[in-house]
Amino acid sequence: MTTTETETPKIIPKKKIITKSIAEAKLFIKSTFNNTLVTVTDLKGNTLTWSSSGRCGFKGSRKSTPFAATTAIERALEEAKKYGIKTLSVYLKGPGTGRDAALRYLRTKRDFEVTQIADITPIPHNGPRPPKQRRA
Repeated sequence: MTTTETETPKIIPKKKIITKSIAEAKLFIKSTFNNTLVTVTDLKGNTLTWSSSGRCGFKGSRKSTPFAATTAIERALEEAKKYGIKTLSVYLKGPGTGRDAALRYLRTKRDFEVTQIADITPIPHNGPRPPKQRRA
């Protein structure tokens, strides 16, 4: 083929947008000392949408603030509205500051009906053996 001949442009097919209509969903909020992770799943546990403080543009120590957690929850729930979700079951995990911010946000926001709020933070029932005493 010479350089004077023209090639026909390739046509890329558009991706089909699939929207599910889901009435109930689960909202998992994992709040660590450094970040807040938010995941919206269907009742089987398949992820519909997710967000985090880092994904919302916060970096460093600002990721661990309550405002960053609120922003992450806000973004995840905005994306979840596309699925037609009406009711949410909320599961909190971890010791971070995002827990309280999440509860405050969900109390004021009335787009979804919250049916359940559960704390699923893993707590050891005895844990491993402690290290032996230091010698003097």
